[in-house]
Formats: sequence, C-alpha cells, structure tokens
Amino acid sequence: MNRVRERREEQRDKLVRAAEAAIARQGLSSLKARDLAREIGVALGAIYNLVADLDEVILRVGGLTLDRLDLALSAATEGASALSPEQHLVVIATTYRRFAAENLHLWRALFEHRLPEDKPLPEWAVGNQTRLFRHIHAPLSVLMPEAKEVDRTAFSLTLFGAVHGVVAFGLEGRVVGVPADDIDGELSRLVRLVCVGLRRGRSGMNDQP
Repeated sequence: MNRVRERREEQRDKLVRAAEAAIARQGLSSLKARDLAREIGVALGAIYNLVADLDEVILRVGGLTLDRLDLALSAATEGASALSPEQHLVVIATTYRRFAAENLHLWRALFEHRLPEDKPLPEWAVGNQTRLFRHIHAPLSVLMPEAKEVDRTAFSLTLFGAVHGVVAFGLEGRVVGVPADDIDGELSRLVRLVCVGLRRGRSGMNDQP
C-alpha cells in the first residue's frame, strides 16, 4: 500500500514539474492537461487520479515558485542583524524585483491564476503564500514596535502591494510603469520614504502629552 502511495506521489511530482516547465517556457495560458499527460506518459484521465483538477496543478506549481522566492529572500537577507530595518526592506524589495524578472512567466502565473468564486483556496496553498510575509514582519517589528500584530500584518500587505505594483508595472512595460533600469532605485526610494514616515509617526506619538 505504501508503495502505491509513493508511486502516486512520484507521478504527481512529475506532473507538477512538467507543468512548471511548460509555464516557464510559454506562460500560464499555454498549460493544457492533454500536453501534460503526454509529457509524463499517462492517459489524460489518469491525471485526475493524481490531482483534483488543473487548478491544483497550477497551485502546486505556485508553491514551488514561492519556495524558490523564499530561498532567494532568505539568502539575500542572511546576516540581516547587521542591516538597519530600512536596508533590510530595500533588500527584500529589490530581491523580489530580481526574482520576478528572472522567473517572469512563473511569477506572472502566481497572480494570473484565478480560482472559481465558489472554490476556496486550500489551506496548504494559503500557507505557501502567507509564510513569505515573515520576511517583511521582522524589520517592521522594529519600525512598528508599539503596533498590534494585526496592524503590523495589515501594513506588511500594504507595503507588499506597493512594491509589487512598481515591479509589475515596470516589468510589464506599462506606459505608467517605471523604466526597467530604474525600478530598483525607485523601490529603494519608496521603501526608505515609508520607513521615514513610520519613524516620524512613532516620534510624533512619543511627543504627545
């Protein structure tokens, strides 16, 4: 019985890796269940013995992408105790931009994929996404020491949204986007201004009677 389970997991891993390679080559819109079945050498219907549907395959590919982003952020901020919170956040922002540029189709797929409205995101997929925010929480805990955890979490989402917007518009070549060569500089400016605002806010609170 264990061998059957192991075999199934091996085939599912091959399926997800094949999907990852396909998305990396041509983007999410190119992904077809029939092509994946042919790639891993199974009948089309056999795919659905391995996963519930193509949505699950895409979410699992997204998990692999987020794993690699997590590793990139961890490597970039190794020894972060020597960095100021501002420097730490700038490194996170510019590492995110670099990862997105180097893994463009896989990065886009994280945001292009939409589940049906009546289909909740699986808990394991939620965990894949939320765990990366610890990279932002650490420096924010220094900049916002008096804040409640829920407020710090909300602001980390806001800060990510701002950074992601600059990166997305720039890499997509939008008319209103920052030119690709200037993105890192503008990210640094944005993050540092946010940090200045947080420090001034704390100072103002301390000055109140």
